[in-house]
Amino acid sequence: MTPPAQQQLFDDDPLPWELAAEEDVECAEVVFNRPMEQAFSYLVPEAWRGKLRAGQRVRCPFGRGNRPTTGYCVGFSRPKNAGKLKSLLEVIDREPLLNQHMLDLTQWIGERYLCSWGQALNTIIPAGVKNYAGTRMRTYFSIDEEALTRLGETNLPTKQAAVIAALRAAGEPLQSKEIEQSADCGSGPVNGLKNKGILRVTRRRAAASPPSTDAVEREQDLTLNPEQRTALEQILQPLRSQKHETLLLHGVTGSGKTEVYIQTIREVVSYGRQAIVLVPEISLTPQTIRRFESRFDSVAVLHSHLTDAERHRQWKLISSGNVQVVVGARSAVFAPTTHLGLIVIDEEHETTFKQETTPRYHAREVARQRAKMAGIPLILGSATPTLESYARARRGIDQLITLKKRVSDLPLPPVSAVDVRNDPRCVSGSGIGRAIQTAIRTAVEDGGQVILFLNVRGHSPVLWCKACGEGIKCPNCDITLTWHKDRHLAMCHTCEFAIDPPKTCPRCGHAAVRYFGIGTQRLEEEVASKFPRYKCLRMDSDTMRKRGSYETALDAFRKGEVQILLGTQMIAKGLDFPNVTLVGVIDADTILHQPDIRAAERTFQLIAQVAGRAGRSSKGGRVLVQTSSPDEPAIQFATAHDYVGFVHAEIQHRREMQAPPFWHLARVILRGLYDDEVVEFANSMATVLRKAAEESDLPVRVLGPAPAPIMKLNKFYRHHFQLAAEQAETIQKLWRSVAAKLPKSSNVEYVVDVDPLNMR
Repeated sequence: MTPPAQQQLFDDDPLPWELAAEEDVECAEVVFNRPMEQAFSYLVPEAWRGKLRAGQRVRCPFGRGNRPTTGYCVGFSRPKNAGKLKSLLEVIDREPLLNQHMLDLTQWIGERYLCSWGQALNTIIPAGVKNYAGTRMRTYFSIDEEALTRLGETNLPTKQAAVIAALRAAGEPLQSKEIEQSADCGSGPVNGLKNKGILRVTRRRAAASPPSTDAVEREQDLTLNPEQRTALEQILQPLRSQKHETLLLHGVTGSGKTEVYIQTIREVVSYGRQAIVLVPEISLTPQTIRRFESRFDSVAVLHSHLTDAERHRQWKLISSGNVQVVVGARSAVFAPTTHLGLIVIDEEHETTFKQETTPRYHAREVARQRAKMAGIPLILGSATPTLESYARARRGIDQLITLKKRVSDLPLPPVSAVDVRNDPRCVSGSGIGRAIQTAIRTAVEDGGQVILFLNVRGHSPVLWCKACGEGIKCPNCDITLTWHKDRHLAMCHTCEFAIDPPKTCPRCGHAAVRYFGIGTQRLEEEVASKFPRYKCLRMDSDTMRKRGSYETALDAFRKGEVQILLGTQMIAKGLDFPNVTLVGVIDADTILHQPDIRAAERTFQLIAQVAGRAGRSSKGGRVLVQTSSPDEPAIQFATAHDYVGFVHAEIQHRREMQAPPFWHLARVILRGLYDDEVVEFANSMATVLRKAAEESDLPVRVLGPAPAPIMKLNKFYRHHFQLAAEQAETIQKLWRSVAAKLPKSSNVEYVVDVDPLNMR
């Protein structure tokens, strides 16, 4: 029976419906973007046999209703009961979107992060690539040599002969306009040859010409100091021996880690291979791109601020093999490089390398697996490595390389903790205490620049009723609203709920609503009022919304047009401004007191990283850290630039808590519109897992359930529990052994977060 005609992607492909004899039937194994682990077998119509390849998308009839559904071909088989199988409806892609290496990697992601293979595949291929953004179907002409011989080339008119000559000179099919330009003719000769059957017509997708870019001035490699040369030689050993090894480059801020990366990549490129460099923040990308473009001939970029068309163009350029270096954020770990020789993750400690939607992968671990599969080195660089990475290096699993000094022997800036409990200005609500105010004035009057760090957006982060003592919370979330003065709105930073600032308390009705706390907007006002002669620029997610805003802001600061730069964590790492002589941390306690096992580690990392922005030239610099907890070990170790001391103290605490890096965690988060249903479902799921762990004698602890720290989010009530074990594989084994037996509910959803970083 012939199915109804349907629209095809490629006009020159036939509609393939006839099937061969059953013993010769080839079946495609297809996975879907759904939480189902198994692959489904579909008959491959004869016209597609030998043409369909793993890594291409296909459309298949799925489910009882045979609804056309897009899936991914991941392999082939020849089942005995092929006659009972459904047939593929359509092949979507002319060429595979992924090679076998990337298919194997995505299968590993599904196993490691407890999601389906199809979900992993759907995540790593950008939307712009899947919908062919920036392209359209175009008509191409080529010569049918048999028809030309039959009709006689000598009998062609002059203009038609010129068309034939132009096509032969090109050596490939051309569009009509290209032929007309080369043959110096109009459309008539082309149409005439087409009507005679001498020109073969095909249609395929083609991209528009890429926009022109400004040339970047080339720079020479810098001279390495002895520490950098030693580090480079250590990295080149596994590179030259062509074996996989993970190398942790622990270098203090300003020690020249990037130059070590660049000179390592130069060696990789000399072998005709490619490198991937991951950076944590889009704000770092322009600076990093400029550095690499000044050293290498071809650099591609992948990050979330690209349009779909730009992302598709970059993806195709990378997959062509004509790119030496790929620079990007988390998703660039999936760049379709054809000759990968090295992966570098800069600022490897950053939490932005963890994906917060399914599949909840960590780019560091994916990079480790990709490098292992390819047999190439992986470099992890940071001044403040995660405890997990440092512990692996100390145990000898990875190689530890240390840069203890800054380039040119510049000293690390002195860091002082300022106790705001003893500062009357801070006690009365000011963000800038006496010590920082005096230091700012001294720095700018001496021609230096200042960075002020505050990891809180908005004007006032707390709306509070003086009469009843309650905070004014978002109706959808268990979060206090933040006052955004520039928009005249009280907003929720989670669900974007926004209202006019309430004049009366919604709980008690009294006109006693007060604004408390300091955000970046209020800090900007305070700086402007205290230092009106100097230009101040704020960088946070509210001001950096426009395309190109990062580049514009950082360029203005680099040129000295701005004297005071303030912002959130996007200014805390990786930026290199030699004229910065003062860094002020306005509130070091914003993360320290959160209910999170990594709170101390993140506090130390933020202070150390933002402190590293100062003193990067002969002018020197200093750092002032305002805190109400100056005796906390994390702050004391940070002010002393003592990473190793902090690690030794924190690692003992983690061991006692049976927490990472000694134990692995998987967090199950459940949500629903009704709290009692979520509680009941969470309890029943945890009970099934506990029982399965006991019966199978798997050493997995089930912790909880309990209300999530933010119990209500986007109108959903949330509860969670954790699975803890010394080996990640133990948790995977337990989960997969009971996945089919877990209770079901149409009213409660759940996700599994393996190695969670965000515990809210």
